[in-house]
This record gives sequence, structure tokens and C-alpha cells, in this order.
Amino acid sequence: MTLKTIMEGTTEVSVPVPPRDAAFPPSAAPVFYNPEMELNRDINVAATAAFVDRLLGKRDMQREEVRYVDAFSASGIRGLRVAGEVGIHATLNDWSQEAFELIQQNIKLNGLEEKAEGCRKNANVLLHEQRFHIVDIDPFGTPSPFLDAASSSVMNLLSVTATDTAPLCGAHLNSGIRKYAAVPLNTEFHSEMGMRVLLGACARELAKHEKSMDPLLSHVTRHYVRSYLAVRQGAKQADRTLKSVGFLAHCPKCGFRQPVEGLAVHIDRECPVCGAGTNIAGPLWLGPLREPAFCNEVLVEMEKRPLRTKEKAMKIISFCRDELDIPMFYDQHVICKELGVSATGIEGFLEALRANGFEASRTHFSGTSFKTDATLPEIKEIIRSL
Repeated sequence: MTLKTIMEGTTEVSVPVPPRDAAFPPSAAPVFYNPEMELNRDINVAATAAFVDRLLGKRDMQREEVRYVDAFSASGIRGLRVAGEVGIHATLNDWSQEAFELIQQNIKLNGLEEKAEGCRKNANVLLHEQRFHIVDIDPFGTPSPFLDAASSSVMNLLSVTATDTAPLCGAHLNSGIRKYAAVPLNTEFHSEMGMRVLLGACARELAKHEKSMDPLLSHVTRHYVRSYLAVRQGAKQADRTLKSVGFLAHCPKCGFRQPVEGLAVHIDRECPVCGAGTNIAGPLWLGPLREPAFCNEVLVEMEKRPLRTKEKAMKIISFCRDELDIPMFYDQHVICKELGVSATGIEGFLEALRANGFEASRTHFSGTSFKTDATLPEIKEIIRSL
């Protein structure tokens, strides 16, 4: 295995040199390393640092006592950055012998022998054996087979990445049903659908272990979903969390959508707007996707760190912070196409919604997506008037 040294943040890591073949995927390397995920890792460092500061403010403990696990470490880049740049103890686990040896090498390269340790175990075994304040699962593909063990292990923060967006978003319907025990719909708001399906699965798994979750920051970026979930112990807290799980009724003809909270619900088959048949998605998460105050804390952390993706990362987090807590977003261009009118600038359109007494915001999901408390007929009427 030929190696090269790369730098992310203030962390130096040896990673495999990919073949010159442009079609060679990162997953085919002896040890997985994807440079495209640097943005994900930059946000992770800032979000983890912000959470640790919160945790230390509430607990009588030292920073180095906080235990973090990267259950799928590969080269170790994610966990090493947390250990070195956040200053907490990190366990870097990978089942691959080659990855384990590279992790050990990279720990020494960064002089982190006292803050980081390598581990070679099945991720589920490790997570069932030990408890960690922060559990980070970033597998290749779906995190679904590891959510139960992660929910058992985590004490304070569960960080989850899912790269299987096709099943999550409804493009591969049966696969999504099998993996997440939920029905996703492939609609214009499929990216938010995928995020809420994932969060719904996390809420249900945590509830099995009498734990609750509050999403602090969630984003969909390119091919993956990423979320940071504050976890609390207790059956009452778990019951509270499940109240934010429910279903979504959606009319594929006119675009109407309606969230319905609860795990045993009644949803009318006919769309109340146009009378066509509705489709049902879920169970999925209907609660907030982020906490604005936490987003601000992450932005402060990003400002003071040498991050290559800082500008893009801060833009994503700012959009997440400012989104309305309304499932699901609308796409301006989809509605305009249906009406046969040209789309105006998104900001001018949102100002028109606000001028008519409605709340409205852009979202991080796409440049033409927006959220509002206006009904679909009210949205269409405003678009026609522009």
C-alpha cells in the first residue's frame, strides 16, 4: 500500500495513494479515504467542539475525560482530528487489519498516543461492550445495521452519517423500507424526506434504550445526510421524543403535503385541495432539524479554526440555522412549472410571502427550495401575482 501525507485542519494523516485510473472509487482502496468528505469532517470538528463545551459547562469533568468513538475509522482521519483539534479522548475503530495498522501509524505521526487509541473490532461488538459520551457512526452506505448498538452505547451525543441516499429518499423504495422500516416518497423534497426518515429511525432506536434525542444540527450535502443528536436518558424523555415521529400525506397531483404526528394515525385518502389520491410516507421525524443556538456556537468554532472548507461549511450551517421548522420544503421552480409561469428571484418571492403575512425562509437543501406557513393555494396565488 503506497501512502501519501495529507493535511486537514491541523492534523497530518497518511492515506493510501489512489491509482491513476479516474474511475477508481475511494471505496476500492486498501484503506478507505475520501477527500470529498473533508467538508463533513470540518463541520464535525466544529460541531463536536461546540458540544463538548456545552457538556463541560454542565458536568464536573475535564476535557480529556470526554470519550469519543469513531466506529468506522479507516485511516483514522475523523477521530484523529477530534482528538487533536478538540482535545478529547478518541477511540479509533476499524475491522480491517490494514486500517488498524494505519490508524496506529497515524496516531504516532500526530503524537496523540495519550489522547487516541486504535481498536480492531466489529463496530457493533465495540458499541455494545463500551459506553461513550460521543458516538460517531459514519459507515460506507447505510448506518441502519449499527443504530441499535450506537443507541445502546451513546451517553450524550450521537453523530450519524448516511450515504445511501437513494433508499432514504425513495428512489430505491423497497430498499428504503427494508433498511429503515419506513416508506419514503421520491418527491421534489426527497432530500428532506431522506433526512427525516433517518432521524425517525434514530428516534425509534434510541427509544428502545429509553433515550431521547434533540437534533442540534442536520444537513444534506451532495450524496450524504449528516446529523448531530443530543441524547438524554429516561423513559419519559424517550416518550417525548416519539411524539415528534409521524407520517406525511402528500398529493402527487397538486403538491399538497400535511404532517400527521403519531405512530397510529388516520389520514384521509383524498387530497383536501384537489380531491386526488394521497400517498403516505413514514414513519419519519416531524420535529426540528436543528437548534439555532447550537448552530451559532458551531459558527463561532469554525471562525477560529484553520479549515479549508470554512466558507462553504459556514454557509450551510447558516442556512440550516435560519430554516423554518416546517416539514417539508417547497421548490419554487416546480410550482412555477406547474402554473406555466416564469420564476422570479427567490428572495423577491420570499419577500412577497412575508408581505402577505406569512413566514418564509430559504433552505440549505437547494437554491430554489423554501419553507413557509402559507398553504399551497396561497403560495400559488402569490406566485401568479408576481
